[in-house]
Amino acid sequence: MSSIYFRKSFQRSFGTYPLKGEALKDALRHALAAGYRAIDTAQSYENEAEVGQVIAESGIPRDDFCITTKVRAANFGPDEFLPSVETSLRALGLSFVDVLLLHWPPIGGEVRPSLEWLQKAKERGYARHIGVSNYTIGMMKIAKDHIEGPIVTNQVEFHPLLDQGKLLSAASELAIPLASYCSVARGAIFKHDLFAQLGEAYGKEAGQIALRWILQKGVSINTMSTKPDHIRHNFEIMDFTLSSVDMARIDALTATNLRLTTRDRTPFAPDWD
Repeated sequence: MSSIYFRKSFQRSFGTYPLKGEALKDALRHALAAGYRAIDTAQSYENEAEVGQVIAESGIPRDDFCITTKVRAANFGPDEFLPSVETSLRALGLSFVDVLLLHWPPIGGEVRPSLEWLQKAKERGYARHIGVSNYTIGMMKIAKDHIEGPIVTNQVEFHPLLDQGKLLSAASELAIPLASYCSVARGAIFKHDLFAQLGEAYGKEAGQIALRWILQKGVSINTMSTKPDHIRHNFEIMDFTLSSVDMARIDALTATNLRLTTRDRTPFAPDWD
């Protein structure tokens, strides 16, 4: 795969939503101590400055990081897009981000103009790599036709309680790797005993089982926690492998079809596949 998210060290990203201020900085410091080097933020999170401060103070070489930020849809216009990215870079204290994403498709679904501006941001050196978030199959096909070079990810809701099989299959055909958010369904997976049962069998926590399932589906992970133990556990998922039988048992739970980013909760969500 072309995505830098599939470098082993970047398959697990620390998500920063909805953290701000000291809570964000404390959690991010714990994440760096646990080994995270991929950090996910966004203009709409309003925490890029705090992320940049922790990165600067960490003493960790810049090349060791994969920093992702996302352009909010309100900044997709020709007068707003590039200046908004410049503002993000100033807040982060960086001359470029590793990955720049479009956070959501525009309302109405006409994605071409924002894709063109995303391409221009890369051409200006504002980002090493570019990608999208919350794109449907049709939108991914348009992006593939309009972006020169690889689209390194489509960041979407992906967890064991949602059937994203069609999207995952199309993403594989288009060579656009998926990355997850809501990776443990905002805690809903813990209502299902299977994860605790498998955790006991593998000597892992229930959440680690769910995260490992995502990785073995070929999807990189974004997770967030403010608790040091949870942060560490979310990172420590590379030392075991779920059997094909246990993967299939978890696969069966996707029929639950619990989607958290529904139109009633997120008015700008597209019509999902």
